[in-house]
Amino acid sequence: MNASPVLVIGLGNRFRRDDFAGIEAVRRLNENDAPGLKRLELSGEGTSLMDAWEGHDRVILIDAVNSSAPAGTFRRLNVGKDPVPANYFSCSTHNFGVAEAIELSRSLDRLPDQIEVYGIEGKDFNPGEGLSPEVEEAVKRVVEEIQERIRSL
Repeated sequence: MNASPVLVIGLGNRFRRDDFAGIEAVRRLNENDAPGLKRLELSGEGTSLMDAWEGHDRVILIDAVNSSAPAGTFRRLNVGKDPVPANYFSCSTHNFGVAEAIELSRSLDRLPDQIEVYGIEGKDFNPGEGLSPEVEEAVKRVVEEIQERIRSL
């Protein structure tokens, strides 16, 4: 059995529309009370991420991405083994964000043993609130997939 629960971190900014997808997904996990999870909401600033996952063996990050895929597409990356694709988090407002935190942690040998990133392709990152319909649907699918993965542990 794991020494620590699975840490699920939702990333985003409520006031940049689809950038809120990661936090919305974590909130829905709360609503469904998925057992065996510790949930956290963060902006995506890199040093906060590194502090948050300290001491956790298994981490799942959920964030909006802008990789030129169709809106609502989501992709699960095992970044514990593979580097984050270049410009995957290009919608971030942080100079030291998710990709940089992962790679710095890897170089310092401080990356959790298992770390996955769910990237949900956004459509609208303009100021305002509310997810686009494509991202709303992707959030539902990501939540279902994470719940299933947690049940299978």
